[in-house]
Amino acid sequence: MDAVLALFRPEIPLWEKVFRTVVVYLFVLIAFRLTGKRQVGQLTPFDLVVLLIISNVVQNAVIGKDDSLGGGIIGAITMLALNYAVVELTFRSRRWRHLLEARPTVLVHDGRVLEDHLRRERLTHEDLLAALRKSGIADLSHVRFAVLEPNGGISVIPFRT
Repeated sequence: MDAVLALFRPEIPLWEKVFRTVVVYLFVLIAFRLTGKRQVGQLTPFDLVVLLIISNVVQNAVIGKDDSLGGGIIGAITMLALNYAVVELTFRSRRWRHLLEARPTVLVHDGRVLEDHLRRERLTHEDLLAALRKSGIADLSHVRFAVLEPNGGISVIPFRT
């Protein structure tokens, strides 16, 4: 019975486990906030590789010298609680929402591509044209606005015909 209980007993203090998880969560949240907007379905193979490597790298920072079940559960609960708090905070506070969530970016205005916006968002003309085709538009001259949304999707508003 002691062996079973030992599986759940964290090997580092509870406060350290929570602190490590909070620091890593906030670091990853800020890092991904600063790297731009993409939907999960739009991740390139390079984005996916970076995401997988980062998760492996920060895992050690979260668990420390602790590989107990209890330590893992404490880390997971801390991360879920932090995520819930951030979602709640951004839902209830416009100020925090603007700080933590990306803003929409206009990519096309009145048929003209805003090159500096496209460059800043690290989107290629091919990405933009693919989004236009997905919206049923084959010609830039038919686009009143194309907007990169905070969730990574591109909304297209055509001229009225």
